[in-house]
Amino acid sequence: MATMTHEVLAQADPEAAAAIGRERRRQVDGIELIASENYVSEAVLEAVGTVLTNKYAEGLPGKRYYGGCEFVDEVEVLAIGRVKELFGAGHANVQPHSGASANLAAYFSLLNYGDKILGLNLAEGGHLTHGKDVNFSGRFFEAHFYGVDHETGLIDYDKVLEKAKEVRPRAIIAGASAYSRIIDFRRFREIADEVGAYLFADIAHIAGLIAGGMHPTSIGHAHITMSTAHKTLRGPRSGFILTDEELGPGVDKTVFPGMQGGPLMHVIAGKAVAFREALQPSFRDYARRVVENAQAMAAAFVERGIPVISGGTDNHLLLVDVGSIGISGRKAERLLDTVGISTNRNTIPGETRSALQASGIRVGSAAVTTRGFGTQESTRVADLITQVLQAPEDEAVLRRVSNDVLELTSGFPVPGIERAGL
Repeated sequence: MATMTHEVLAQADPEAAAAIGRERRRQVDGIELIASENYVSEAVLEAVGTVLTNKYAEGLPGKRYYGGCEFVDEVEVLAIGRVKELFGAGHANVQPHSGASANLAAYFSLLNYGDKILGLNLAEGGHLTHGKDVNFSGRFFEAHFYGVDHETGLIDYDKVLEKAKEVRPRAIIAGASAYSRIIDFRRFREIADEVGAYLFADIAHIAGLIAGGMHPTSIGHAHITMSTAHKTLRGPRSGFILTDEELGPGVDKTVFPGMQGGPLMHVIAGKAVAFREALQPSFRDYARRVVENAQAMAAAFVERGIPVISGGTDNHLLLVDVGSIGISGRKAERLLDTVGISTNRNTIPGETRSALQASGIRVGSAAVTTRGFGTQESTRVADLITQVLQAPEDEAVLRRVSNDVLELTSGFPVPGIERAGL
């Protein structure tokens, strides 16, 4: 269809089409290791590009503030039912535009301005929306933080309890953006109950692993679970909220009219498709391979003399300590970009550099696994990265690795892009 191959766009706006084409080429030719990113299927791409983008639909299915919503209602009902089934939740809201807006709505459904919250320190693996002072979470609430053990890289739950007793927060946030080990939601709930706090679980990064049976679920432990649909869940960029039937109405009212207006119905359609894909038996195999590939990369880095925080990983990401070989995370990120490998700089526990420089890079396996990489290819990727980082000024090495990246990616078409001719 012409609209999917961008022929119409190229005629209507050559400049925009050209920029999109260059991004397509980057995704096809490069190795995507940013842990927050993934490739959606052709079906998800098509759903997001449908006429549903034309429809305004404030409210919930059957309770809209506009007419003509009978068909978009059907789409949203599909998305709600599928995500509830996928995670075993009693209630779902699929309207948040992003993970940050999902977190904002979740917090204000149970908290008041100025309440105390306790989240994982951003510098040690947390997220901006877990209390950072430049974010709404740190501006609207009195934020306190727990961390990880700087020797092991692991959350010390006894110290979390100690901190919670000291702070007496109204809510504890369990979840991370750069933590490579299993999060014990059961233990977090015990801590929350002991200090009389709500428990929020931010599973944005590990949602697909939970759905695929590779990480314990937050459902049944957290009062409210927030997530994105992209990352390991392999849906469109967006958010959603899971809770029980009792708290559900409060969440719905906070999303709309409390926090946002009309939902993006075309993106909700993409979520519905992605949730259906994640309900298939093949998704469990995908989740297993995501973890296996991340573990293969972690082992390869350690074998080549570059430390990995906590010594390895239980999920889709790992933090590589590039500072140990005398290079900043920022320089590593930029060098790898030049050879077609996308990562992002990241602080590590006990960080000595600024956040803009950092001493680590965050590496994720979700996107390359979607592409078809196995442990052999993942090990090779770690080797290519090591070659670059150990010879950052050697132009011959950079040229060779750049060619190796193109050779490797040429054998693994990106589903939904190359196979669809997009």
